[in-house]
Amino acid sequence: MMRQPAISLRHRRLRPTMDQTLGAPSIERLLLDGWETTNLGMALVRFSFLSILLALASLAAQAQQPSDKPQPTQQSSADAHISKGTQLLHDQLYEAAAKEFEQATALEPNNAEAHFEDAVCLLALGRNDDARAQFEQVEKLKGSSRYVTYYLGRLDLLANDYPSAIKRLNAVAATPPFPDTYFHLGVAYVSSGDTEKGIAWLEKAVKLTPTDYRAHYRLARAYSSAGREQDAAHEYALYNQYLNQHKSTETDARACSEALRTQSADAAHDVCQHMFDPNDPEKLTLLGQLYGEAGQFPQALDPLNQAVKLDPDSYEAWHDLGLTYFRLEKYADARGPLEKAARLRPQAYGTVVMLGATLYMLGDDAAALPVLEHAHQLNPSDEQTAAILDKLRAEQPKK
Repeated sequence: MMRQPAISLRHRRLRPTMDQTLGAPSIERLLLDGWETTNLGMALVRFSFLSILLALASLAAQAQQPSDKPQPTQQSSADAHISKGTQLLHDQLYEAAAKEFEQATALEPNNAEAHFEDAVCLLALGRNDDARAQFEQVEKLKGSSRYVTYYLGRLDLLANDYPSAIKRLNAVAATPPFPDTYFHLGVAYVSSGDTEKGIAWLEKAVKLTPTDYRAHYRLARAYSSAGREQDAAHEYALYNQYLNQHKSTETDARACSEALRTQSADAAHDVCQHMFDPNDPEKLTLLGQLYGEAGQFPQALDPLNQAVKLDPDSYEAWHDLGLTYFRLEKYADARGPLEKAARLRPQAYGTVVMLGATLYMLGDDAAALPVLEHAHQLNPSDEQTAAILDKLRAEQPKK
């Protein structure tokens, strides 16, 4: 049987306000990540310790208070640092994320995942030599992988070592780990002086990612170098078209965010519908995030449901869809999206603890228990998670 909150229905939901949030995110931030961590604790049902547990999902990276209790094991501490780092990386807080991953590798020097994520952060920070050292450490620990090979190829390209970049990126081109693999390989060939092969790979890149204005720009330059001025003019036109669309998305997002903040729901909806593109999962996810950040959860469902159909491997879209259903108290509907999000990013504490809470609300304690145990492993200092785990364990039938 599904659980009910212990207080009356009219007191069960809070709408987030500017004063209640942890700080209104900038539109640039919303363009890059989800709204789930900003207001997570504000729209949840308010009953007993469960609301406290869920509020912590938005505060997973906060400083922990000293405790008399036994300290977590080295293994669990490393997992906690990885979990915090993963969330910070998702929020594009690379410096803070790198520190978490570095603490994890100090505790577990052979933890390849921590070295890999640290390397990604270091690359984003422009610390390319340090990033290379971490990627090479992953290779020593786990052997070669197409993801590490891709990143080492990009580092070679940044270091103007074009032969090595070509060799590495060619090695993963058959099964590219990321959509921009062809783009970087094409740039490496052109930079090495092999314009013909560079054009071939850049043509593949624009077919795979037709809205990537960077690929059109590089292909236009390559065509021009090869004397193909008509083709170059066509690609320059596409470059300007998609660059303007990118800028238009930012403009529309700002307008939508402002309308949701200052206008009536109906008027804001008219403004925000300019962002509804049934063929663009990233724009649909962003629209759902903007509705969710404004507390307009029913309006968020349509774009988010469309987004997961178009991009079934998008962690952000699945997580935001599950969170939206949870905030609407549609726990059965929330379960599937949150399970999908947790499979895509098992170290994301906010997702894992939300899934556990959903299962708990559905009365499926047997399923909730291992999920919340995993959440506790990711954040062993969370005393509220420990409390609900003790309660669930106590309620389990005696063998």
